[in-house]
Amino acid sequence: MEDYAVNQKDFVEYLQIEKNASPYTIKYYLNDLETLHLFLQRENVESFQEVDHHVVRLFLAYLYEQKLSRRTVSRQISSLRSFYRFLERQGNVSNNPFQQINLPKTSKTIPGFLYTEELDKLFAVNDVTDPLGQRNQAILETLYATGIRVSECVGLQLHDVDFAIGTMLVTGKGRKERYVPFGSYAEMALETYIQDGRGKLAGKTSQPTNDLFLNFRGQPLTARGIRMILDKMVEKAALTVHVHPHKLRHTFATHMLNEGADLRTVQELLGHENLSSTQIYTHVTKDHLRSVYLKAHPRAND
Repeated sequence: MEDYAVNQKDFVEYLQIEKNASPYTIKYYLNDLETLHLFLQRENVESFQEVDHHVVRLFLAYLYEQKLSRRTVSRQISSLRSFYRFLERQGNVSNNPFQQINLPKTSKTIPGFLYTEELDKLFAVNDVTDPLGQRNQAILETLYATGIRVSECVGLQLHDVDFAIGTMLVTGKGRKERYVPFGSYAEMALETYIQDGRGKLAGKTSQPTNDLFLNFRGQPLTARGIRMILDKMVEKAALTVHVHPHKLRHTFATHMLNEGADLRTVQELLGHENLSSTQIYTHVTKDHLRSVYLKAHPRAND
């Protein structure tokens, strides 16, 4: 396909400049586009303009033959719909053959979260007299106190934390900024780390940085580094559950809603563009359900 390379390059520029898409998001878009490209080559379709409703149906059958999950197929259709919308805007195609295709229904799984007892064990494992322990405690408190993504956590700068009003400036998806409050436990952990441990870690390198969280060499911590830190905490706490940064985000949202926070507020705190992304957290624990029932039902107690 002679138009593939040019359209791919233009699409990437569009995603980077106009959509502020992350490298991670662009990677998935390009993978999905390459899947379509290879299929069209196999079917001897010579340009994107030639793709019609019939070709799309064949492509869907091809995806299902690969035994892909409904979630993966749904994502690919969504990606290609966006790609064709871009081509329409550029005047390269006259219509969007993916526009009328219904996305496969995906089963909504309830996000895993931690119970208070499990959190207590995690919060107790770090040696807060040690620079790395102070850093680890600050990371843990920050993730649970704010519900921010791990990518947002590694992007935090020193000047993003405002202790005067107890908020931090977070840069989320699409480089959208939002202010997120944090409580006294996170404040204490962050102050201890910044005033003591961070300076000791920063002193291990001659290259200055404003990144909030540093590794043992004094360099900015990566998302992979935070995952490894959490894994070690879980091992020390002897927890039988798998804990990843996103589970702390799930826990934050679940606990906020269980304690009476409204959905719109949690949506804003999490940085969700659509309310539907937040609604998945409206499940409640059995203990909370029973507690509410016992308090509210007139004949629940003697």
